Amino acid sequence: MQAGRAAEAAAAQFLQARQLTILARNYRCRTGEIDLVAQTSDGIVVIAEVRLRARCNYGGGAASVDWRKQRKIQRAARHLLATHPELARCALRFDVLDLKPDASGFAINWIRHAFSAAER
Repeated sequence: MQAGRAAEAAAAQFLQARQLTILARNYRCRTGEIDLVAQTSDGIVVIAEVRLRARCNYGGGAASVDWRKQRKIQRAARHLLATHPELARCALRFDVLDLKPDASGFAINWIRHAFSAAER
């Protein structure tokens, strides 16, 4: 659990260093959870899933964001937008931050537009 918190903190710091504003961490509702909610300088709301994998035997962290996980994130995003109408007027993007431990902390692979809001 501590490694997961450290990974989320590193991901938030990574996004902030790229001029994104963190709006929420660990947004939870009954339909799911969003690791990070951020906003770009041009107003795009970024729903970010943070994945930490110590090994890449099964494709790394990004590969673990399957359609089931995507659907949970999409549902949580709908809840977020319904409860925060000011965000509902903004463009929306789903990103994945795939983290791997390295000597400096974490190596981060930022996958923008990792999936769309269309449900299966």
